[in-house]
Amino acid sequence: MTTYWGPRALLHDGLRKRVRIRVVDGRIGEIAVGVDPDGDDVILEGLVRPGFANTHSHAFHRALRGRTHADGGNFWTWREEMYAVTAALDPLTYAALARAAFAEMVLAGYTVVGEFHYLHHDVDGQPYPEPNAMSHALMTAAQDAGIRMTLLDTIYLSGGLFATGHVPLDQTQVRFSDGSVAAWQERVRLLEPAPTIRHGAAIHSIRAVPREDLGQVARFAAEGLGRGSGPAPLHLHLSEQPGENVACEQFYGMTPTSLLETEGVLGPTVTAVHGTHLSNGDIELLGGHESFVCFCPTTERDLADGIGPARALADAGSRLCIGSDQHAVVDPFIEVRAIELHERLNSLERGRFSVGELDRIGSPTGYASLGWAEGGTLVEGGLADFIAVRLDGPHVAGADPAQIVFVAGGQDVSDVVVGGEHVVVDGEHRLGPVGPLLAAAISQVVP
Repeated sequence: MTTYWGPRALLHDGLRKRVRIRVVDGRIGEIAVGVDPDGDDVILEGLVRPGFANTHSHAFHRALRGRTHADGGNFWTWREEMYAVTAALDPLTYAALARAAFAEMVLAGYTVVGEFHYLHHDVDGQPYPEPNAMSHALMTAAQDAGIRMTLLDTIYLSGGLFATGHVPLDQTQVRFSDGSVAAWQERVRLLEPAPTIRHGAAIHSIRAVPREDLGQVARFAAEGLGRGSGPAPLHLHLSEQPGENVACEQFYGMTPTSLLETEGVLGPTVTAVHGTHLSNGDIELLGGHESFVCFCPTTERDLADGIGPARALADAGSRLCIGSDQHAVVDPFIEVRAIELHERLNSLERGRFSVGELDRIGSPTGYASLGWAEGGTLVEGGLADFIAVRLDGPHVAGADPAQIVFVAGGQDVSDVVVGGEHVVVDGEHRLGPVGPLLAAAISQVVP
């Protein structure tokens, strides 16, 4: 049992002063308000608040930061550079890169990550002797870095979709694929959860999974990945690029969202990632199912993808969350406030989302999307995942603590607690300096 005390804390019912949080077996056993610290308390300065949920991550993309801007290009040219990184990844190099990337996330205030994992096999497409070697690399990396994780095991069967139909996998994509839904299911069934790790499923996109396979994947997730448990999270990239919409409409005669609806994929445990280019009908379908929609604003602007219809989706009933995706930026404060700021650019109006809505987008909704409904809020019985944000730094000094999401950044996070463990103490991660860790890992996979 450990107790943490902070001068201010953002609890489930609002901002409170002089708060003690007692942690028992990784959960919040008791919260006391209006109390002074005692000698047994771990003192957290500034504002204590729930940790953020990074609902969409590709850990290996971190190797590309600062390396893709020289010649401009677009999403598709960036993808070719991303594919090139995969050639140097094996279970050892993947574990090192993911460990460093996850540690950077924790330093910035993320306490749970959804890892959208499709790099399953060796470079020639052959399984490793241990079929889930790459999955285990990610799981070990998350545990080392001290971040909670949902491993979203991704099915990838097709090399792309054009007006004439799906095309075969190319020589890079073969390592992403198990070859069939049945083979993918067989491998996924071998995965075992851990105290801070759960498993979900992902459809890479309607480009990578043909129509006849979509429903089977959705049913497998709904049945708990073959474990007979409750529904597992199901995530997918959706309408990130206009080209995806055009190809789907030309070949299938409907939008990607309509295709998912027709095949019985949409539902309240489904998270659509990006949703940048949606029709009004698409928005109503997603909202009608109360599906999650994950926005990744810093990635979407880095890749010139566009600005998605966040307010319209929320008004229709969708539940919004955030992700850092390709990690051009790792800072949850920037991602969350971009939801509001991008809306301002589109609408020429302020206050499109309240501060309370943004706090929910950043934490509890993302946790729920990843299958941790008991996380993302400071409440007795909830997961003991929280952070302390300095209030005396140059970005934050003088700000209303209740509106801290609009001014703080990852650099203002001093302490991070995950499952009751004090992973970041006074700005230092338990693994040591993270910059050299990242540099060493990236040097193994890029020139």
